[in-house]
Amino acid sequence: MLNNTYGKLASHVYNLDKYIGKSFDDVEYYRERLKGCSGPILEPAVGNGRVLIPLLEAGLDVRGFDASQDMLDYCQAHCAERALTPALSQLTYEAFSYEERFEAIVIPAGSLQLIADHATATAILKRFLDHLRPGGRLIFDIYPHDLFADDTQPNIRSWQTEAGDLLTLTSQRVKADLIAQTTVSHLRYELWCEGRLALSELEFFTMRWWGIEEMALTLRAAGYVDLVITGNYDFGRAPKDGDEVVTFECRRPQ
Repeated sequence: MLNNTYGKLASHVYNLDKYIGKSFDDVEYYRERLKGCSGPILEPAVGNGRVLIPLLEAGLDVRGFDASQDMLDYCQAHCAERALTPALSQLTYEAFSYEERFEAIVIPAGSLQLIADHATATAILKRFLDHLRPGGRLIFDIYPHDLFADDTQPNIRSWQTEAGDLLTLTSQRVKADLIAQTTVSHLRYELWCEGRLALSELEFFTMRWWGIEEMALTLRAAGYVDLVITGNYDFGRAPKDGDEVVTFECRRPQ
C-alpha cells in the first residue's frame, strides 16, 4: 500500500528542491538509454516533471501519471511554460490503466520504493509488463544503501519560496523494519510567513528497500527478460559496494 501522499507543502518542497534542470545524473542516463525510441513512453510517479520535461525536449513521446494532484499541477505549469503538452493523469500505481502499449516505462529517482508491500510491488511490476509492447523496456532506479543510513536524529532543511516566505522540512526516521525491509520517517512541513507559522503538514513516509538479487528474481518471476543491472549510471557495469544508485533495465519478451 502507498502511504505517501505528497500534499500541498510536500509538493512545494519537492518542486523547490528538485527543480526543472536539476539532475542526479539520471536525466542524462535516461535520455541516452531512450535515444532512438520512437514509440510512446510512460513515466509513473512523474512528480513535477524534472525528468519528463528533458525527455520531451529531446523529442521523445512521453506521458506520465502521479497520485498527487498538487505534483501534477506543478508539472503541468512547467510544461505550459515550455509549450509542451504531454498527457498527464492523476492515477496510482495500483490502478493505472492505458489502452495503448508503451515502448518503454521509466521510473527514476527510486520512486518504485514508495510501494512498501512486496506483494503489491510484484503485482505492479506485472502490471507494467502488461502495458509494454513486445520487446518494450522497463527501466528504473533503486537506492539500496539507504536502509542502513543513520538518520534517526531530526534533520531540518529550509527553502525560500517564490513569494519570499520560508518553507521548512523536519525529517526523522522513526522505524526500521528489517523483516519487511521498510523504513518509516516522520516528515513535518511548515510554511512561515513574516515569522508566523501559516501552514503545516505531517506525514509518515514509508519506503521499501530491495536487495539487488531479490529484485532480479522478482523481475524474472514477473516475466521480464534480458535483465541488465547497472551501478551508478555506468551502463552495464555491475553494481559494487559504495554505489548509491542501482538501475534495472529489462524487457517484455517478443
